[in-house]
Amino acid sequence: MRHSFVGPFLVMMILLIGGSASALAAERMAVKNDSANIRSGPGTQHDLLWQIEKYHPIMVLEKKEGWYRFEDFEGDQGWIHAALVDTTRTVIIQVPRCNVRTGPGTQFAIGFNSDKGIPFKVLQVKGQWLEVQHADGDKGWLAENLVW
Repeated sequence: MRHSFVGPFLVMMILLIGGSASALAAERMAVKNDSANIRSGPGTQHDLLWQIEKYHPIMVLEKKEGWYRFEDFEGDQGWIHAALVDTTRTVIIQVPRCNVRTGPGTQFAIGFNSDKGIPFKVLQVKGQWLEVQHADGDKGWLAENLVW
């Protein structure tokens, strides 16, 4: 009889552990302030590595005492204070230069150009096109394959 309990118990524990692992999966977030300091560790006593601007998307890898260790679109890692980010959907240009159009397709005029590393807030999605807005208010449409 004990063996019939151990089997289901073991299966349940494996499922619970597997469920916990998925809860630790990376979480996509974005900078909500005009700029944010990125540090080498979880606290202001750690070295300032660089700064990122509003709408910069990050992938949170670890949470520790109100700080998030993250990775960005280039694979760089650092720590950011939790109060500086939220779950706003954002993207960042991952190609050297691209056209931001006036509508969702290549048949629409080019509104402006944008360079690699420029972040945008996503306003809406139409097929493979994203309507985006920069922190300075500029709006337009980007092909989804141009961003991270």
